[in-house]
Amino acid sequence: MSDIFREIDEELRRDNLLQLWKRHGRYVIVGAVVVLAIGGGVAAWRQHQLDERKAVSTRYFAALSTLGAGKNADAQKLFADLARTGGGYALLARFEQAGLLADSGDKAGAIAIYDSIAKSSDADSEFRDLATVLSVMRALSDGDPKDAIERLAPLTKSGEPWRPTALDLTAAADLKAGDKPAALKIYKELADDLAAPEGLRSRAAELAAALAPQ
Repeated sequence: MSDIFREIDEELRRDNLLQLWKRHGRYVIVGAVVVLAIGGGVAAWRQHQLDERKAVSTRYFAALSTLGAGKNADAQKLFADLARTGGGYALLARFEQAGLLADSGDKAGAIAIYDSIAKSSDADSEFRDLATVLSVMRALSDGDPKDAIERLAPLTKSGEPWRPTALDLTAAADLKAGDKPAALKIYKELADDLAAPEGLRSRAAELAAALAPQ
């Protein structure tokens, strides 16, 4: 008797499954096709992005090779083109482009690029701060020292990645503004700062000694 009930139960299950398939089977097939299409699209998009990154990387290092060969004008064009592509290599290309402009005498052009990076929400804070440091460095000789000190102030706080360089530039701005005691204080601080690069510490010690009252 139990075998009969089991067979009836199995028949009912099969009938129910057939009925469900008749009602919903096409949706299952469509869903499976959609999932496969999405998965294939995502994989294709990732491969496309990878190919683009490889292509941009190749262009960036080709520009560096051109620069290394002394073809600055050609390198400048390559970096300028890369700067318009977007992404990490575009950001590096903008720094290279600004450096080449400054080296060629176009200080204003270099400062404009650095300032645009410093204000960019797309760049990480470390790169924005570096752009600020480089902008101030290029502008300090002809610019307002008080403006330089103000721009560098947030970067001179403890823990900031560009703090030693920002302090060094702040001291230079203090000297330009005629505030020798402020510059001396910073140079003494830098000379004793073990986190600062050794060359910067040595130079700070020499400048502190030169500025110290006789």
